[in-house]
Amino acid sequence: MLETLLMLGKGVVAGFVIAAPVGPVGVLCVQRTLALGRVSGLVAGLGAALADVAYGCVAAFGLSLIANWLQAHEAMFRLGGGLFLLGMAWRMLRARREAASESLPTVPRDDLVHGFLSTFFLTATNPITIVAFLGIFAFLGIGAIGVDADLAWWLVLGVFVGSSVWWLSLAALAGRFRRQLSNGGLQIVNRLSGLLLLGFGLYGIGSVLWMWSV
Repeated sequence: MLETLLMLGKGVVAGFVIAAPVGPVGVLCVQRTLALGRVSGLVAGLGAALADVAYGCVAAFGLSLIANWLQAHEAMFRLGGGLFLLGMAWRMLRARREAASESLPTVPRDDLVHGFLSTFFLTATNPITIVAFLGIFAFLGIGAIGVDADLAWWLVLGVFVGSSVWWLSLAALAGRFRRQLSNGGLQIVNRLSGLLLLGFGLYGIGSVLWMWSV
């Protein structure tokens, strides 16, 4: 029982540490929370959390064949993620948001699904995540070749909990500022978010072109 709880705790730490760094997914989560409310931001965060769980499974179960394939095709994934970010940036820069009202708007199901899939795709197209997981697991004393199957599931559950805690906290924090934004404030948030995603996208594509040129 103690070993199970310890493995769960290590998974929570790994999931939180992997999710916490600021990046395009964090920008999307905050932007959607400010524009559409906490539920939309949380659903977007859960998309990233599930992608983290997928990579956590690869690391926890020692699936070296999949890990090697993901790393071998890193350029392809990074290029796809960069192009997707450019599309998201273009959409944000062109979007017009209504002023925040006293009552939260009803977010269409399709919009929630789009937010979920967007962050899932962006996180899933970053194979370097598997390297980060292997590094964190090694730091926490978990072997790179995987652990016992029963304990591995507890480790993966911990990754999901840790990642979800971060996204829930981020959405809750951003939601506290939502009421204070006027229509002009939301426009500024949209434009800043779009510009940040544009920068991330150009950096991703540029890194791939640089990789191919050397």
